[in-house]
Amino acid sequence: MCTGKCAKCIGCLLFPLGLLSIVSNILLFFPNGGVWRTEEITEKIWFFPGVIGGGLLMMMSMLMSVLGVAGALYCMIVSVVGLQDGPLCDTGDGTFIYPFFNQTAEESYLFNHTAWTECERPQNVVVWNVVLFSILLGVGTVEAMLLLAQVVNGLIGCLCGTCMNNNQQTQTA
Repeated sequence: MCTGKCAKCIGCLLFPLGLLSIVSNILLFFPNGGVWRTEEITEKIWFFPGVIGGGLLMMMSMLMSVLGVAGALYCMIVSVVGLQDGPLCDTGDGTFIYPFFNQTAEESYLFNHTAWTECERPQNVVVWNVVLFSILLGVGTVEAMLLLAQVVNGLIGCLCGTCMNNNQQTQTA
């Protein structure tokens, strides 16, 4: 595939992924579709992994692929931490805490669905966070791979030149 065609293909894939990342991050502010106070929302959302990392920085990648890779990696790292720490929720006493914070891999809430009932408010916040942070992690991973391919494609284009059609001829002096 020509370097030009490859860049166009990657650009067409990155745009909808960037939009999906931004929308996913925005939805994380509304656990289970509800409106909650700032202190009742998982703090990792405020790092804006989808808006900054998977969205804005990734879309700028069409001009600066390396910055896009950094954005995708940022999105991935914050999403992993968000999944690891779990959501901020009310466990029944009216106080919002991180009930799954500092769990080992063996006792992780991600593999123990019965532990999800610890979070009483917002309703279904564990599923909400797991699904949306997982989407951000997946989108960030795909974006990182596409952007790395775009960086390599750009380097090949710089070193070897772009493809030429059979109809195009170089002029010699």
